[in-house]
Amino acid sequence: MSESTDPASPADAIAAGYAFTGPALELGALLWDGACLPDRQIRIPLSMLGRHGLVAGATGTGKTKTLQLIAEQLSAGGVPVFLADIKGDVSGISAPGTANDKIAERAGEVGQQWEATGFPSEFYSLGGIGAGIPVRATVTSFGPVLMSKVLRLNQTQEQSLGLIFHYADAKGLELIDLKDLRAVVAFLVSDQGKAELKGIGGLSTVTAGVILRALTAFEQQGASEFFGEPEFDTGEFLRTAADGRGMVSVLELPAVQDKPQLFSTFLMWLLADLYTDLPEVGDLERPKLVFFFDEAHLLFNGASKAFLESITQTVRLIRSKGIGVFFVTQTPKDVPADVLAQLGNRVQHALRAFTPDDAKALKATVKTFPNSAYDLEELLTGLGTGEAVITVLSEKGAPTPVAATRLRAPQSLMGPVGAQALDAAVKSSLLYSRYAEPVDRESAYEKISAEQAAAEAAAEAAAAQAEAEKQAKEAAKAARSAPKPDPSLAQQVVGSGLFRSLARSIGTQLGREISRSIFGTAKRRR
Repeated sequence: MSESTDPASPADAIAAGYAFTGPALELGALLWDGACLPDRQIRIPLSMLGRHGLVAGATGTGKTKTLQLIAEQLSAGGVPVFLADIKGDVSGISAPGTANDKIAERAGEVGQQWEATGFPSEFYSLGGIGAGIPVRATVTSFGPVLMSKVLRLNQTQEQSLGLIFHYADAKGLELIDLKDLRAVVAFLVSDQGKAELKGIGGLSTVTAGVILRALTAFEQQGASEFFGEPEFDTGEFLRTAADGRGMVSVLELPAVQDKPQLFSTFLMWLLADLYTDLPEVGDLERPKLVFFFDEAHLLFNGASKAFLESITQTVRLIRSKGIGVFFVTQTPKDVPADVLAQLGNRVQHALRAFTPDDAKALKATVKTFPNSAYDLEELLTGLGTGEAVITVLSEKGAPTPVAATRLRAPQSLMGPVGAQALDAAVKSSLLYSRYAEPVDRESAYEKISAEQAAAEAAAEAAAAQAEAEKQAKEAAKAARSAPKPDPSLAQQVVGSGLFRSLARSIGTQLGREISRSIFGTAKRRR
């Protein structure tokens, strides 16, 4: 670095690049030639928070505190914030911080008027696992692309899942929870349902088996809790408190931190849902919401081409809806180049270069920054905790000079609040009664089960009728072929020739007597 600190030094040129006229967030004081210069403040225009950003750095370098610092000032400026709390240490933003000598020293170094302050917060959880207001999504709104990502399906299987969703939509089969999706998949490979998709490619038994097994594994991770109703209205994240400060929505994820693919995909659903629901607004003086995507590398690991395209498109277009997105991760290389190119604001904490891979990542990171007056390779490995290299977009949308910065201390509690305080905050929320209890209404599973039960009952009735008709025919046939019984003694007498002759004789004589009496003729005498 240059050793000059006179008024014409590069330090002044760097600081001039951050002298904005409109509302701005105060990040910290410029570092130059080993000294912290509190009169040269590094800031970010509030209007540029909608242009997205990246907070990166090795573990333990202060990324979470930077996230907290930015979130506090956004809330104070009336901008709602969404934070994904992976490790459970961001809940402290709701409570005032605790003053100590370390904070006082940092505040003095960077020219900060530090005051312990808590910020209005709501706490959420995925499906009610862990502390927080349950956030649920229906399978239909989650969609086949995100579902394929979380089920780890290949491209062919993803296309088949898309056909399944298409069929369910066309037939009015609501896919609300995972048992609905399972029921539709099983039906489409059953004898009754095989013909349903025949005209548009069909669903192979093998692919259906893969999807069903993946669903089983997904359910074993507790995913059944995440899908269902009441579905969460992501518009709740856009609220402000009664005092005008932006509401800080903290999604508590410690209970599912061992399932990173699940929560990262679910966070992507939140963004996609916001994009779908919000109107186009263009550039705003302040964003409607800033969304912090912690552990962002988990979102991209093993992602299909379709999923990466979905993320890239969402990030590119959601700015026009007034939503800013910050990815928080270890190195910029964790983020695909097409996404990284859209992140106008950069806060890069220290990187380590202990291995050849580390050194390669360091060089790659340096190349993502504009030309600067610093030796960035040296600087990035020498930064202390709570220090970062920063470049943001100016009010005119141009990149600011690269600035090494000692960051301000958050004013809220730098750590989690107690379990009892967290539980009390959750249950006192007006949203708790709206989303706490799950609802299981009639959907695809119930409809298919009812149709199958009716079909089985009809089949049983038809089988029973066929069996009854068969038995009746067999009984009639048996009756026709049975031997005639021997005649009785009376039948034998009546049927004999002598009896018939005698009967004729008696009948003739009796008949003559009757005719005579009727016609009046006399009886002949001998």
